[in-house]
Amino acid sequence: MTDDLAEQARTLIDANRYMVLGTVDPDGRPRVSPVYFAPDGFSLVYWFSSPESHHSRNIAERPEISIVIFDSTAEIGAGQAVYLIASAEQVPDDELESCLDAANGRQFAGLRAFTADELRAPGDLRLYRARVSEHEVHVPGRHPVHGTGIDRRVAISL
Repeated sequence: MTDDLAEQARTLIDANRYMVLGTVDPDGRPRVSPVYFAPDGFSLVYWFSSPESHHSRNIAERPEISIVIFDSTAEIGAGQAVYLIASAEQVPDDELESCLDAANGRQFAGLRAFTADELRAPGDLRLYRARVSEHEVHVPGRHPVHGTGIDRRVAISL
């Protein structure tokens, strides 16, 4: 655990493969979905998804989303998280080429790069992006520098 909360957030974003995407159904019910993601800096994230998936349909109607990125393998009491508020969209076909380097940029075993043609109709997947407007980090109550005795979220600037 670092004393620098912004560094903690950057490390979590860089080190993790999945984010939990929070969207809202048309009836107002919250919906969460884990998705593999690729960051482009700390204010833009990409993921591939079917336009027919529940969360993709929610984004088409209501682009305001929440995201949490955390290490689910952390020991109890040692968890860290970064929370993001963002606006999401399907990347328009004419912008795919310029986004593919960032979207395909992570190199993990089992991943392959997608081409722009694969991400257009009639293909099954599309490229999505979220433009992050707010960042917060989880600060445990017992954090040696920032702790207050109660776990909380603290806004940071990246």
